[in-house]
Amino acid sequence: MPLKLPIYMDHHATTPVDQRVLDEMIPYFNQKFGNAASIDHSHGAEASDAVERSREKIAVAIHARPEEIIFTSGATESDNIAIFGIAEKYAAEGDHIITCATEHKAILDTCKRLEAWGKKITYLPVDSYGTVDLEALKNSITNRTILISIMMANNEIGTIAPVHEIGKIAKEYEILFHTDAAQAFGHMPVDVRALNINIMSISSHKMYGPKGVGALYVSRSNPKANVAPIIYGGGHERGMRSGTLNVPGIVGFGKAIEIALKEMSSDNKRNASQKRKC
Repeated sequence: MPLKLPIYMDHHATTPVDQRVLDEMIPYFNQKFGNAASIDHSHGAEASDAVERSREKIAVAIHARPEEIIFTSGATESDNIAIFGIAEKYAAEGDHIITCATEHKAILDTCKRLEAWGKKITYLPVDSYGTVDLEALKNSITNRTILISIMMANNEIGTIAPVHEIGKIAKEYEILFHTDAAQAFGHMPVDVRALNINIMSISSHKMYGPKGVGALYVSRSNPKANVAPIIYGGGHERGMRSGTLNVPGIVGFGKAIEIALKEMSSDNKRNASQKRKC
């Protein structure tokens, strides 16, 4: 059978929407079209219920509570809320953030902006495998450090960070830990409690869901992470992200993670067997 050209091999950038995800989304464009914030009538209540079902699916997937999931337009916005939001909320306690030289631009450019405003940023180098040195991380911590932000899986070279160990260090020094998990979520198990993750950015379109929707996990206990909003106007999403919710996208996001959890093990086995053949 001849190959169909061109062959798409850029799944780190984005994935096609799974047909099952699309089928789940379609009614929310023109049949169940209510605004999820307008719960005083049935159209809005129906949309709100759909959003909350997806919120619960995502929370269950990462061992969080539904109220700890904040919907956004994608991981870039989630990263911005995390970095800017912590910098503002904890300004009285410190002005130092530790990150990594190979982070996504959504982190690096945000940190550069904070530097222009007088904040202190440490950009940890990586070894030949793209991994940060844990001792260097410890040695970078000061009494003004308020956040460590290291991505879970690198979007260019695929390095999986020692997130568990970083989380333990952050907890030991009582510093908040944020991770950009856009490339990991839906492809590997993630337990925010076990990994001591306080804030986590995730995206839909890296796991066969729609573009333009993501989420931010914000811990509400042990410890509670306080994040200032960067978008104002309406107080949606517990005041952390104002704006009318992308209901079809959120519905698709929930369906995508539902499918990912069911098929993760078989997908990983298939991918491993393909690697062995190369």
